[in-house]
Amino acid sequence: MVLTFAEEILLLALDDESGRFVRMGAQGLGYPLAGAVLMDLALRGKIDADLEKVEVIDASPTGEKLLDGPLERMAGESESFSAREWVGRLLPEADAVEEGALSRLVERGILRLEEKKILWVFKERRYPMVDDTEEKEVKRRLVDVLLSDVIPSPRDVALIALVDACDLLGTILSAREVERVGPRVEQIRKLDLIGQAMTSAVWNLRLEIARSMGGAPGISY
Repeated sequence: MVLTFAEEILLLALDDESGRFVRMGAQGLGYPLAGAVLMDLALRGKIDADLEKVEVIDASPTGEKLLDGPLERMAGESESFSAREWVGRLLPEADAVEEGALSRLVERGILRLEEKKILWVFKERRYPMVDDTEEKEVKRRLVDVLLSDVIPSPRDVALIALVDACDLLGTILSAREVERVGPRVEQIRKLDLIGQAMTSAVWNLRLEIARSMGGAPGISY
């Protein structure tokens, strides 16, 4: 079973026991999920990017609802935008990406949806883990790459760049390991211009939001 980057990011951002997402500051999962869409489109050969602009090179549908809407929107633009600009432009679609990805994870029996009302009015959703096989596989792949000198696959290069930009390395490594793998992460990011562009785009946008809120990007558990 091949998961999308959005699905993998959601699994890494979920606390398995509580079924809640780790807190990622005021910006939440919006920017990471917008970045995940671009990563998937790049890996499928639909877009190409350098540090200055993103270009649609194949506008034919992927068959994935979560990707085809953004792809159609990008293909319909008459002017060019950078990765940073596209992350921001796709941000309004992040909620739909999150809902769609979570629904797929529930349908596949990986997560379970639990809903309850708070004060009989507000609904709270949780997604406890049912089958952690896929989550463990994602974490194993990333740990194997980060703690060794093996040459990562293009998919793992892209995912590590995105996980780093989301500040989610702490969900798969100890604090000491996160500090130790800094040079390795930087080395991996340089293997792919898409990874460089996306990491910079997501991180810079998160930083701008954090500054406006009087804080700095970060997560807590």
